[in-house]
Amino acid sequence: MQITELRIRKVEGEGKLRAYVTVTFDNCFVVHNVKIIEGKNGLFIAMPSRKTANGEYKDIAHPICPDFRTELQKRVLDEYNAGHVEEAGSGDDAPLSPEDGSI
Repeated sequence: MQITELRIRKVEGEGKLRAYVTVTFDNCFVVHNVKIIEGKNGLFIAMPSRKTANGEYKDIAHPICPDFRTELQKRVLDEYNAGHVEEAGSGDDAPLSPEDGSI
């Protein structure tokens, strides 16, 4: 499975959240709302998730192979660090949320 497109949208004023990412695989499958987060050991990605009734967060989609997760994180963070980022509020694919009815 190849990453064929990355769209990174910078986020302003959201605490440790730095950006939202949309990842397209093989020009035929897209995953929205991957997050770039500033952690105590640097940047990392968090897969899209939902909050369960008991308050836990569960991933909606995620790599099941550790090597692919490493590859995905490296590619996303390399693009982010290279400055290939859209400014906050640009583009028409804002983060999707069950709370606002967009998913």
